[in-house]
Amino acid sequence: MQPPPDYSVSVVERLEAMAQDGQVTRDPQQMMVARRLDGVLTALKSRMPAKKSSALGWLFAARRNTEHPVRGLYIHGSVGRGKTMLMDMMFELAPTTRKRRAHFHEFMADVHARIHAHRQKLKRGETRQADPVPPVAAALHDEAALLCFDEFTVTDIADAMILSRLFTELFQRGSVLVATSNVEPDNLYRDGLNRQLFLPFIDLLRRYTDVVSLDSSTDYRLEKTRSLPVWLAPLGPETDARIEAAWHGLTDGVKPRREVIEMKGRQVPVPMAAVGAARFSFRDLCEKPLGASDYLAIAERYPTVFIEHIPVLTPQQGNETKRFINLIDTLYDNHVRLVASAEAMPEALLPVRRGTTGFEFDRTVSRLFEMRSQDYLGSGRQ
Repeated sequence: MQPPPDYSVSVVERLEAMAQDGQVTRDPQQMMVARRLDGVLTALKSRMPAKKSSALGWLFAARRNTEHPVRGLYIHGSVGRGKTMLMDMMFELAPTTRKRRAHFHEFMADVHARIHAHRQKLKRGETRQADPVPPVAAALHDEAALLCFDEFTVTDIADAMILSRLFTELFQRGSVLVATSNVEPDNLYRDGLNRQLFLPFIDLLRRYTDVVSLDSSTDYRLEKTRSLPVWLAPLGPETDARIEAAWHGLTDGVKPRREVIEMKGRQVPVPMAAVGAARFSFRDLCEKPLGASDYLAIAERYPTVFIEHIPVLTPQQGNETKRFINLIDTLYDNHVRLVASAEAMPEALLPVRRGTTGFEFDRTVSRLFEMRSQDYLGSGRQ
């Protein structure tokens, strides 16, 4: 059982300790953002009631939360700058159990599901509240007053049309938002349909969060990925140890979390995710009924993907082989950086090649070799 986090430690102290251990390179921009995150932590601590036993103490604390809201933080910058790592440190150190850390698309899928459920209750006569947004926002705030979102981006018109109303309700209740994004607020939903209806949300975002840029000159994730052992074979304890070391090296030892990608009524589990990287087994991705849209959702969300324990494929594993081909095609087309452990080198993974599948696997082998090259690793998404 792991000990609880030490809430007296700051993000700055965590980052400095990692720099001293050689896990990260000292970066003034990262340290600046760490200080801003510590400011949010300090404000969160200051609004906690001194004694839980006092009913009036909780009442006045709740009133302070809405009258003097804590300003959140919106951190934007290119991929590989350390935004997610810093936010995750802050999230772990936040002195409350009412907190939620999620990919933004996952959060919005949950919001739409709750709105749908409320409308069904209205249809059945179980509620008289016609507007679903206030009760949904109230429930979300009761569950988590601190919301931390990774990869905040808006591309869906259904999300765009609801964000202003939803977050007006959340902020008025005292919710605090910390988010990372690849774009600054003014470029959210850029060129989107009916964007003028989305613009009030940008004003709201600036009113309740401080916007900071983390755009140092070095892409640390790219530098680390270039030095990774990209294809490890054969399988065994030594290979397992090497891929474990590669994972920890890439993620700076940040505690991984289990995530779920919502896919129109169903879910794609991600067993381990941290700092923009996802870690799967071959069984997770190719022995389950996943398709191209699932692989695309993974590729769009994670710039680096680890796949472990890829076996030598037999003629009886036709479905698994086709999924593996689709998976590699999708990762390649989206410039995802791959780290894999396998029973054999790519050219030996399918000893018996027949018909269309054999031809397609030849392409897969070619792509796997290219994905190990420095040119490919250097062309990953920014």
